[in-house]
Amino acid sequence: MVSLIALLILHVFFVNQYLCYAADTISHNKILRDGDIVVSNGGIYALGFFSPGKSKLRYVGIWYNKIQEQTVVWVANRNNPVNDSSSGVAKVDERGNLGIFNGNASTPVWTTNISIPNSDKNSSLFYKLLDSGNLVLCDGKSKGDFLWQSFDFPTDTRLPGMKIGLNLKSGTNWSLTSWKSRDDPSTGDFTYGMVRTGSLEVVIKKWQQKIWRTGPWNGQEWNGISKVLTDNIFTSSFVNGTDEIYTIGHNTSLFFMLHMDESGIARRSMWLEATHEWSIVWSAPKDDCDHYGKCGVFGSCNSNNAPICSCLPGYEPKSPTGWYSKDRSQGCVRKRELFCGKGDGFLKLANMKLPDTSNARVDMSLGIKDCEIECKNNCSCTGYTSADVNRSGCMAWFGDFDIREFTQDEGGQDLFVRVDEIELESKRHSKGSFTKKKLVLLCVFIVVGMLTLIFTFYYFFKRAKRRGLARKKRVRELLFDLPSSNTVEETNGTFKLPIFDLNSIMIATDNLSPINKLGSGGFGSVYKGKLSGGREIAVKRLSKNSGQGIIEFKNEVVLIAKLQHRNLVQILGCCVEEDEKMLVYEFMPNKSLDFLLFDPTRSTSLDWGLRRDIILGIARGVLYLHQDSRLRIVHRDLKASNVLLDAEMNPKISDFGMARIFGGNQTQGKTNRVVGTFGYMSPEYAMDGLFSIKSDVFSFGVLSLEIISGRKNSGFYCEDPSMNLIKHAWELWRDGRPLELVDSAIGTSFLEQEVVKFIQVGILCVQENANDRPTMSSALLMLSNETTIPNPAQPAFILTRIPIHPNSSYSSTSVNEMSTTIVEGR
Repeated sequence: MVSLIALLILHVFFVNQYLCYAADTISHNKILRDGDIVVSNGGIYALGFFSPGKSKLRYVGIWYNKIQEQTVVWVANRNNPVNDSSSGVAKVDERGNLGIFNGNASTPVWTTNISIPNSDKNSSLFYKLLDSGNLVLCDGKSKGDFLWQSFDFPTDTRLPGMKIGLNLKSGTNWSLTSWKSRDDPSTGDFTYGMVRTGSLEVVIKKWQQKIWRTGPWNGQEWNGISKVLTDNIFTSSFVNGTDEIYTIGHNTSLFFMLHMDESGIARRSMWLEATHEWSIVWSAPKDDCDHYGKCGVFGSCNSNNAPICSCLPGYEPKSPTGWYSKDRSQGCVRKRELFCGKGDGFLKLANMKLPDTSNARVDMSLGIKDCEIECKNNCSCTGYTSADVNRSGCMAWFGDFDIREFTQDEGGQDLFVRVDEIELESKRHSKGSFTKKKLVLLCVFIVVGMLTLIFTFYYFFKRAKRRGLARKKRVRELLFDLPSSNTVEETNGTFKLPIFDLNSIMIATDNLSPINKLGSGGFGSVYKGKLSGGREIAVKRLSKNSGQGIIEFKNEVVLIAKLQHRNLVQILGCCVEEDEKMLVYEFMPNKSLDFLLFDPTRSTSLDWGLRRDIILGIARGVLYLHQDSRLRIVHRDLKASNVLLDAEMNPKISDFGMARIFGGNQTQGKTNRVVGTFGYMSPEYAMDGLFSIKSDVFSFGVLSLEIISGRKNSGFYCEDPSMNLIKHAWELWRDGRPLELVDSAIGTSFLEQEVVKFIQVGILCVQENANDRPTMSSALLMLSNETTIPNPAQPAFILTRIPIHPNSSYSSTSVNEMSTTIVEGR
């Protein structure tokens, strides 16, 4: 099926391009007036009268019909315009000739001028514009070749399928000739065509003087056209036959042309529909070395050198004064006279644009070795090469020549130039000497390089080892050598936690880029990062200006490194290097609880089932701290912003900078430095500086009521400016209306009995007397099971915005603002 479709497409394309149909034609009985347009079958090209640029004269031409910018590709009467724009016509006479007439004149200003012997067939003749851009004369009674076609008479533009070359039988020269100017399409100064001297080349001439040439055809391509300048869209075929010698272009787009412009530049262009403009994909001459004879006879041009001109081996400037003043027109001459056959030979020049073939002979029966022998035996032979890239055939030069040098990527071909015995020996000696010197230098370089590499590796290895030991020592000093009153003692003398070097942290966070910043506070800032293995991390950087940060830094490292629980954030390591102190945590993509809970829009994503699981997860995490871990730990800063949510919305307690360890059976401690967050501190802690595991229970109770209600404990209540969440919850409980506390964002899809139980336990946890509050194990049991729950008494409403303890310091954030409400996940 695919093959059949492909054949149909090829058939339609072939028919459209090369066969004649009677539709939309110019025949004997049809007149093409000024203003009329003949369009090709596919609508690609149009034929009609036009005026170029600012000219008022009228011409008959072919242009691209579908391109808004008029681009003329062929002009019939380029040297004989029509003066009267109102009366110009084109018509076919009784002999089948297409003529262009000026007004009512009987003699055409231009005609196809063909002779068709069988006059009785003339009534079946018509002209048709094909989708290839070719205007052809067809015989309606015959399916033979075209009787005439515009492709045989190109003007300044070559279209795909058009020949450039020679018809040896008829003497026709298919070549392009530029316009005189943009306003005048008459024959200009420049031509683009093929010459046949020694070997075939395509040249650009100004009148009869060459200004550019392709170089000879090497069996695959034109030797002198750089591969860098060619394109994969356009390819050329070369035909060297008995009757015709030509090159013909092929490409996949019909909107493609080669244009010889009035300035002497040949350009291949392709129409880009996306930008509505012609894009130049190749041009010639392209650079100074493209200009014919730029460096004179026996000179070599290389656009990558400065200066670009040099003499061939064995040659020197004919006029040194002129040469070095950049007048190289006289070229180069031999340094010494040749003694034919007495020691002279050939030097190979690689990647060369071969010389002009005017002085060359080609013998395809000789191989490259025989070519060398033939050239050496003829004293007039100045150089030779293979006639094609397959190293078959012989092309030898007898006289002057000029060349240009390409790089290996650009292409070119090997050329063997005849030099005298002295030059040949000099090159051999220079090459051998260079090879020996190069070998010695290479050996010295390898030895020195190996020694340098070993020394460098050893130096950096020792340095890295010293830095690693120093870094670990610094961590140890920081964590264990602070004054004991401000530290948490290490009981067993061991401490195992990965230590990151500063460079790896910088790479992971893109040098602590502001784009990766997740949040900030008094402790410092938190950044998102990604390790080399792909794991995402959150990096907490201790601020250099933080007065209390070192204590909290040590607390976090020592404490959380020892704790392993699914509801506690995991610390991955730390970094203490130079002036930097950093903690590396697992990354929490769903940010902190307060980010979702207290936002009217985002809170709708927290249904009752999710809120219940978060409360239970927090309870398990606190119970682990109080009872199940190796150490009894009081967190002292439990709040919504210190609860992070992982990808599965599991809660994880974070920020242990204010945590304290209780030893043995200790249940209570006292501090002269009250720290915490307004709204979460228990009465005994805020008033007297007393803290215990019941302090965390109070904070848990406040947090539970916040999760259920979606309101902050320290929030503003319109009905009573002094009202806080605890007081509001108690009054609703007392009045038998506890469900009014539930956040409207939850909706109605919940079990009322379960929600009431969670409210009751929350109020129990915020009782004024610490002994009246349940332990976390009791609270978790009441929340998780069907059991009898005591009725709560009236809680204390002592939490105001005025600190009670003389040394207390609390506000809407932690005392040192270390516990940061994160805007992005961490």
